[in-house]
Amino acid sequence: MNNGIILLKTLLLSTSQRNVYSHTRDKKKKRRIAWSITGTAIVYALLMAFSVLICIGFGTFGLIDAAPGMCALTVSLLAFVFTFFKTNGYLFNFREYDMLMALPFETRTVAACKFLYMYVRSLPWYMSISVATMIGYGWYARPGFAVYPLWLVLSLFLPGIPMLAAAFLGFLVARLSAGFRRSNIVQTALTFAFVILCFSLRFFLEDVLANDRVQSTLVSISGMTGNAARLYPPAGWFAEAILRRSLPGILRLTGVTALLFAAVFAVVGRSYRNINSALKSHAAARRFRLTAQKPRSAVLAIAHKEFRRMIGSTPYMVNGAMGMLLAALLSVVTLVIGFDRIVETIVRGAPVDPAILRPAIPLVVYFFIGMVATTAFSPSLEGKNYWILQSLPIEKKTVFQGKMLFNMALTVPFMVFSTLCLCVSARAPALDTALYLLLGLALCAFSTAWGCVCGIRHMRLDWENEIEVIKQGAAVAVYMLPNLFAVMGLAVLVVFLGMRMDSRVVTIILTLVASALAALSYARVMALSRRRV
Repeated sequence: MNNGIILLKTLLLSTSQRNVYSHTRDKKKKRRIAWSITGTAIVYALLMAFSVLICIGFGTFGLIDAAPGMCALTVSLLAFVFTFFKTNGYLFNFREYDMLMALPFETRTVAACKFLYMYVRSLPWYMSISVATMIGYGWYARPGFAVYPLWLVLSLFLPGIPMLAAAFLGFLVARLSAGFRRSNIVQTALTFAFVILCFSLRFFLEDVLANDRVQSTLVSISGMTGNAARLYPPAGWFAEAILRRSLPGILRLTGVTALLFAAVFAVVGRSYRNINSALKSHAAARRFRLTAQKPRSAVLAIAHKEFRRMIGSTPYMVNGAMGMLLAALLSVVTLVIGFDRIVETIVRGAPVDPAILRPAIPLVVYFFIGMVATTAFSPSLEGKNYWILQSLPIEKKTVFQGKMLFNMALTVPFMVFSTLCLCVSARAPALDTALYLLLGLALCAFSTAWGCVCGIRHMRLDWENEIEVIKQGAAVAVYMLPNLFAVMGLAVLVVFLGMRMDSRVVTIILTLVASALAALSYARVMALSRRRV
C-alpha cells in the first residue's frame, strides 16, 4: 500500500466514532456517540430535504437544467468556506504534529494526507447535497441511467478544486503569520481580513454587474446559475458533463483537480515543517518585571484562562469571535449608510416603513452574536486536561461559571455597541433603546447558559484536533441550528406582532421569556455540574 494511504487509513481509524463505539465498553460513551450520530443524520436529512425542495422549484418552473450548476456552486461554496476555516487546525498547528513528523514519511506526504483526511471527513456533507439534487433532477429530467453513476463519480471531484484553493490560501496566511512573534494573533487577523474582503467583494461584483447592465439577462434563476458557472468554470464543467455527457467537461474537472492537488502540495511540502515549527513555538519576552500577584476569585481566574486560550488558538478566536466582528461591522455600516437605506435595499423598493422593523433590532444583533457560544465547545476543549482540572480543589460548577462569565464578557460589549449603533441609525426613542438593550442582555445570558448545557451534555474529551469540537462537535450543532432558526422565526413574529399591538409590550414579553429560559438553562448547568463525572 502507498504510504499516504496507510497514513490516511490510520488517521481515520484513530478518530472514527464508529470505531470507538464498536470497541468501547463504556455505556455512557456509547450513548453519547449514538446521540451524536443521530444528530448528524438529522442534519444530513435537513440538507437533503432543502436540496430536494430547490429541485422541486426548478422543476415546477421548467428550469430543471439549472439544477446541476446550482448543485456544483453550492457544494463548491461550502467546500471553500469550510476548508478555509479548518485549514489551521487540520494542516497546521495540530496536536499530533510531532508524532506524524517522526514517522518515516515525506513532509509532502504528511501534508497531502492531512488534506485528504479533511476531505474524507467533510465529504458526507457535500455528498448529501449532491445526492439529493441528483434525485430531484432525475425525477423531473428523466435522464439516461448513465447520468447517475457519472453524477456520483464527479461529485467526488466537485469539492476538490475549492478545497485546494482554500487550503492554499490558508497556507499563505500561515506562511505570512509564521514570521511574527504573535503568530496566532496575526493569523487570526489575516483570516478576519480575508472574510471582510469576501463580503466587500460581493458588493463590488454586484456593482460591476449592475454597471455593465448584465442584470437584465439574469431574469430567471437558470440565467443566474449559468452566469455564475461562467465566473466559476468547474461548475460549468460539471453541468456540461451532466447535461450533455461531455467528455471534455469530465476530463477538465478530474484533470484540473489532480494537477492542482499535485501542484499545491509540491509548494506546501517545501515550507510545511518550517511553518508548523514557527506556529508551535512561543517567543519569550526580552524584558519582564516580577510583580506581586493579585488575588483573584476562582471564577475570574477561569474566565481569564479561557481568554488566554482563545487568543492562543486561531480556530477558537475565528469561530468564537466571528459573530461579534460581523455584528460590529453591520452596525458601523448601518450607521454610515443609514437604517432606512439598508431596509430599502433588503425589501428592494417595496413600500415598507422602516419603523416597523425596529423591534427586530436586538434579534438581528443576536443572530450574529449568538451564532456560536464559546460555552458550547469550551468544556470539550479541556480534553485530557479536564481530569487535571477535576483534581484541583475547585468545584465543577465554578469551572462552568468561569466559562460562562468569559462568554458574557465577550458578547455583552459587542451587543451594546451594535444595538446602540442600529438604534441611533434607526432613530429609535430612548425608551425603546433601553428595552432593546435589556432584551439583548437577556438573549446573551440565554445563549451563554444554553450553550453551556449543550457543551456539558455533549462533552467530547478524546479529540485529536480542536477543530473536531469547535466546528464539528455535536454540542455546537445542537446549540447552533435550533438557535438560528428560532431567532429568524422570532424576528418575523416580533415585527408581525408589533404592527398589531404596542411593540414595547412585545419587547418586554420577549425579555421576560428570554430571562426565564436563561435562568432555567443556568439551573440546568448547575444540576449537570453536580452529576457529571
